[in-house]
Amino acid sequence: MSGQSEDEMSIFRPSIVRQAGTTLNRALFAKTVDIAAARVNDPRNIAKYRKQLEKEKVILNADRLSAVVNDPDETLAKQGRKCLLLRPGIKPEVTDNWGSTLKEAVQKEELKVMPYELKLDYNYWTYHDVMSSILPEEFHDDIPSGFNSVGHVAHLNLRSRFDPYKKLVAEVLVDKNPLIRTVINKVDNVGAEDVYRTFQYEVLAGPDDMDVEITEGGCTFAFNYAKVYWNSRLETEHRRLVHLFKPGEVLCDVMAGIGPFAVPAGKKGVFVWANDMNPQSFKYLETAIQKNKVGQYVRPFNEDGRTFIHKAADDVLAASLRGEGATIAPKRPSRSKPVAPIAQEPTHIPLPPVISHFVMNLPASAIEFLHRYKGLYAGHEDLFTDGRNKLPLIHVHCFALKSDDEVPLIDICERITAELGVTMHYGSDPEKENEVVIHDVRDVAPAKRMFCATFRLPTEVAFAARD
Repeated sequence: MSGQSEDEMSIFRPSIVRQAGTTLNRALFAKTVDIAAARVNDPRNIAKYRKQLEKEKVILNADRLSAVVNDPDETLAKQGRKCLLLRPGIKPEVTDNWGSTLKEAVQKEELKVMPYELKLDYNYWTYHDVMSSILPEEFHDDIPSGFNSVGHVAHLNLRSRFDPYKKLVAEVLVDKNPLIRTVINKVDNVGAEDVYRTFQYEVLAGPDDMDVEITEGGCTFAFNYAKVYWNSRLETEHRRLVHLFKPGEVLCDVMAGIGPFAVPAGKKGVFVWANDMNPQSFKYLETAIQKNKVGQYVRPFNEDGRTFIHKAADDVLAASLRGEGATIAPKRPSRSKPVAPIAQEPTHIPLPPVISHFVMNLPASAIEFLHRYKGLYAGHEDLFTDGRNKLPLIHVHCFALKSDDEVPLIDICERITAELGVTMHYGSDPEKENEVVIHDVRDVAPAKRMFCATFRLPTEVAFAARD
């Protein structure tokens, strides 16, 4: 509320409504604020005086409130008459702080200053306003505000101290977020009890409906949120990596989930071998491939990622030797052109023989899969002679301690080194031999961060004998 004092702003805060339990009494948030208003005698002067009073900071400037309202006199309101709400502190009977414009307009009888009852109710207050009113002061620095929104579902991770208020938190969230119908609260740590990274939850508000549909990266995904892993906060990371993939390349997504990397990559013309061990993820991955019409580019698999790494490299090479790829139909001729179009043949885009990128988005354990790259292209060194192809870039997500120095980066490189059996070091260019570029993805806990380490697979790993 710009230009207005703290005391003036305080009247636009809700009353204190200390409340625990499961029922939210919205009527308790009704409030009448006594201010002043300037009746505009000639509707043609509304815009003029609004602008002038705004300039002199006399008019009301409050979030989510219009300064122009219907006249409180019903007869005048029916005639289209309006009032301009004035800032708190302006009194009809005290002219000292009116400002020159208001004083002159009143003298000309073009405006009339009068008392005005501004009625506010529950719908006016924000989520933070309501929760500040409900929760005791010791909670005010920690009001739950961040949540993972997945379609119509809001996913909270409430601390135990909020247990007495969790139903109220959820109910207010639904009220203040039109797209949210269901609020759930996680009751265990993701991945702690389920190899598929699903979690146990309780419904705090709305129906227990976990079938959602979302759009990300220009693609539509429909799935049951309780049966697969999805994190909307990774959208930036999905977009960052997909941007690195070039049309016509091959991507192997080892832990693909329902396809947040694979499907957008396929949409831009990248060939993708997409795998997930969770049968439910595989099912919804197939659905996403069909729904987004990327079947020529994205192939789904339901296997253990450890064995899939070699399988994908072998499958891609075999499919390339068979001449597989994508066939693109010619564009339909424009009906606006009178000249008969020349018949065009479909375009064949060949599948390359080697994989350009591996993505491993299983941060809790993906690094432990890296030893499985040993012998990835054993016996096929000829594919990489004369610079025809490059060994793949590996993008492996992982967790590490949060720190402002290079300690977590060095730790990640040491863990990669231990799995590969080749010394890897932190750097800024993955094209340099044995150099690892580490991207800071996001905080996941007060002392824990998610990273993505990218490096070119070393030759001594790729061409080693397979176990």
